[in-house]
Amino acid sequence: MSSVMPKEYYRVLEELQTVDFVLLELSLYLDTHPDDPHSLAQVQQFHLRRQGLVQQFETHFGPLLEYAHSPTTAGWPWAETPWPWQV
Repeated sequence: MSSVMPKEYYRVLEELQTVDFVLLELSLYLDTHPDDPHSLAQVQQFHLRRQGLVQQFETHFGPLLEYAHSPTTAGWPWAETPWPWQV
């Protein structure tokens, strides 16, 4: 499947990937610095940002994950849109 998606698709997906990278790096840092209040606050901040981005993406472009992690109103939209790794 080869599909050209709107620019907003790529923008939101790239921002989501960036936030996921930040959360991964913060998690690794907190493994060795578990009491760092600044990093703990950043995790919370980026976690909330990620939730907003996922909601924005899924509202406009369909689910990011299979396995029923994403709410669906009708049908099985996972198979209807290009998957993130297909664009």
